[in-house]
Formats: sequence, C-alpha cells, structure tokens
Amino acid sequence: MGLAAVAARPRSVPTVLLFGLMVLAWAGNYLFVRVGEGYVAPLWLATLRAGLGALAFGAYLAVRPNGVPFSPADRRDALLLGVPNTAIFLGLWFVAATQIPPGQTAVLVYTFPLWVALLSPWVLGGRVGPGRWLGIFLGFLGVVLLSQPWATGGQRPPPDAVAELLLAAVSWAGATVAFQKRFSPASLAVANGYQLLGGATTLLVASAVLGEISGPTAAPTLWVSVAWLGLYGTAFAYGVWFFLLRSVPAASLSAYAFLVPLTALVLSVVLEGERLDAVQLGGVLLVILGVYLVGRVSVGLRAGRPTA
Repeated sequence: MGLAAVAARPRSVPTVLLFGLMVLAWAGNYLFVRVGEGYVAPLWLATLRAGLGALAFGAYLAVRPNGVPFSPADRRDALLLGVPNTAIFLGLWFVAATQIPPGQTAVLVYTFPLWVALLSPWVLGGRVGPGRWLGIFLGFLGVVLLSQPWATGGQRPPPDAVAELLLAAVSWAGATVAFQKRFSPASLAVANGYQLLGGATTLLVASAVLGEISGPTAAPTLWVSVAWLGLYGTAFAYGVWFFLLRSVPAASLSAYAFLVPLTALVLSVVLEGERLDAVQLGGVLLVILGVYLVGRVSVGLRAGRPTA
C-alpha cells in the first residue's frame, strides 16, 4: 500500500503533508552539507549535525517517553550501532560531498536500499525475489552510468569520492539490517536516540584526532546550515518518521524513498546550477527506478535511520 492508498483514510492530508516535510528535510540536507563545508571541515560538520540531532531527539524522547523498557544491553548495542549507522556513514558522505555536487551525492547515497535488499536475506532470512533483483540490477547499472568509469575529465565524478559514497551507503545499510535484527519496532525511537549519541561521540573523537575541530564562528550561514542539518534534517525528520509509522506501514513509506534523491537533485539543479550529461541523467533515472522497485516489493524497513 502506498501513500495514494492512505489518501482514503481520515487525516490523509496531514499525513501527506508531514511526509512531504520529511522528504524536504532529508533532501535539503545534501545542499546544506555543501553550504556548511564552506566554513568548517567535513568531519566537524558531521559532528555538529549528529550532536545537535542527538540533543534535540533526546529532548523529544524526554518529553514524550514511549514507556518501552530499554535495558543497559540495549543502550550499549544502540551506542555501538551508531558507529556504522551515523559516524562512518556521515563521515564518508560529508568528506565525499566536497568533490561531488549535492544531487549526485544524494543519488549515490540512495543506493542504500539496494544494499539493504542484498544484505537482508543473510541476516533476517527470506529471499531476494525477481522484482527486487530487477531493482538491484537497474540501480547498480545506473551507478555505472552516473560515475562513467570509462570516461576522463568532463563531468565525471572523482572515482575516490564515488567509492566513499558507496561505502557510506553500505555502512548505513549494514547498520540498518542490524537494527532491524536487534531491536523491536516499539523500541526503535529510543534506540535511534542512543545511536545518534554514539555516532556523534565517535565523530567528535575522529575530529579531534584529525585536528578538524574549529572554534565558534560568527557566520550566520554556517549556523543556519547546522540548524537545518541537526534540528530539521535530523531531529524533526526522525520524529515525523516514527510518528508516521504509527499509522502507515513502513513498507509504504520506504517505497517512496526515491523521492529524497529526486528532490535533492531538483533542488541542486535549480539552486546550485548542477548539470548532468545525457548518460548521467539516464543513470540517475535507473537508480531512482531501482530504488522504487526494491521498495515496492520489500517488506519494509524498521531501522532507526530510515533515510538520510
């Protein structure tokens, strides 16, 4: 069942509106990462996003506790899952974003559902059916066309940055599957708060070791970027996701994950002047189609970080 089917339900307009705000939040993250990196180093910006998001989401959970028991072992595992789910994922993404435009970055990161489809049977059981295999094939074919490994110069994205974004997607996907295996749906909101804290702490240590921590700056644009990334693009968007899960199946929401990279690409073309050649555009369309097909035939994701 997709959002069109939800339209027949009461309060469908608020549901669709909230979903749209969530998509805008995550899509806008890709542009604000580029803005923020004009002022601070990538890992420090990732630390600020994860740290502010953890604080805000923690405050939300304190005000609206869900009453689900969360043991010390649960806290430990959620904190540890924050390393691949937030620290490695955001670290690789933010570093690569210095070399690749926001729209293409979003498309490559959103190979995430393809990796989830490949990893899920090994951890959660089940099988990859024909529809999902088709989506996986089309999605990775799109990556090849977008990255154009045979080309030299032009608009071809740097191979090292492409590899970093694909590794980021793999790390995110692996943690997503682990989250689904480890935590019940009722405890995901609390687990998400702890994994954000674990990821922010890891990023802080990495930033300190690499000397990327910078002092306060008076640049308003930087703090607008950090506020978007941490408050709107993290805490608010995650809160909306878990709120929507109360009435809309995760499979329905996940099937529309392709709207995030599509929206990010449109925003980047309009606001940043990003351009794609014909081959790259075909690759983008194949990745989006692959993500859509995988989402439509999947059983849905229950991970703490459904999207970026």
